Amino acid sequence: MESLNTVARIGKRRTLVIPKKIAEKLGIKEGDKVKITVLEDKILLEPVRDAVWLSLYGEKVAKVTLEDLEATSMEEQNKYVEGAD
Repeated sequence: MESLNTVARIGKRRTLVIPKKIAEKLGIKEGDKVKITVLEDKILLEPVRDAVWLSLYGEKVAKVTLEDLEATSMEEQNKYVEGAD
């Protein structure tokens, strides 16, 4: 696994801006979610992938039909529509 290191500064309200080269390498863009884990004195950030990303790029561990993918897509879209009120 290739290592990529950089230094970032914590901003106002403890905001952390992920440097562009790291965000691009991980495929993280504005609005994406990340999982934050504290390991003793370290912070681990991991992208949280949605069902569509996993179906296209994720490790294949089970067969998913197009119908299953469409059903999941509709569920996720409904969450956004319901939350827009």
